[in-house]
Amino acid sequence: MVLISKKTKKAILEHLFKEGVMVVKNDPRAPKHIELEEIPNLHVMMVMKSMCSRAYVTEKFNWMWHYYFLTNEGIEYLREFLHLPETVFPSTLTRQRPSKPIMTDTGGDGAGKGWGKGKGKGKYSDGD
Repeated sequence: MVLISKKTKKAILEHLFKEGVMVVKNDPRAPKHIELEEIPNLHVMMVMKSMCSRAYVTEKFNWMWHYYFLTNEGIEYLREFLHLPETVFPSTLTRQRPSKPIMTDTGGDGAGKGWGKGKGKGKYSDGD
């Protein structure tokens, strides 16, 4: 049994809610977690194991790493636990805005869209 302080648990859960995912190396003897550098890896493993057993996260295990993904129930639980409003979402659920405008077709004659514009009169046509 591992005793985890409320401060440590809150820091782990805040990071989980902010990112929406958590990655934990399967090494209980690691002195610190890869992202939460002030928290021992064992504490992160135990908190995430508890969240998984309550179905607040789903777990994938691959090559000695645990990958945890928040479920909708987990989002609701963390909103209540961390006293967050309904308008706050994890970063995995927020859409990224495109950095440059989307190009639209300006009409024109279709220049730059290939050889011969699909009429069969290009380099490899049969010579109509």
